[in-house]
Amino acid sequence: MPPRSTRPATPLDDDDYPAYTMGRAADMLGTTPAFLRALGEHRLITPLRSEGGHRRYSRYQLRIAARARELVDAGTALEAACRIIVLEDQLEEAQRINEQLRQRPADRSDKTDA
Repeated sequence: MPPRSTRPATPLDDDDYPAYTMGRAADMLGTTPAFLRALGEHRLITPLRSEGGHRRYSRYQLRIAARARELVDAGTALEAACRIIVLEDQLEEAQRINEQLRQRPADRSDKTDA
């Protein structure tokens, strides 16, 4: 079996490909373009720009925006929602690294023979 490529076969397979316009992204999320702009102002997501300067969002960014909307809809202030999402992401990354470190075999050079 050939090694699996880590690169998506097409841009449509790529979660980071900026496929959605601001209007389409807002429609998909059931929100307004102003909400998406606010997420950018709070630096939660930074959309890429088309050659014409229009914001373009990826599926990954839309998932983050959807999480922010859930928190805001539940009564969390937008700034706090953005901070919560950043902290959740940092926690997930720390847990992943911690798990990798636990799975590494112990370094035998640390042990001494008595």
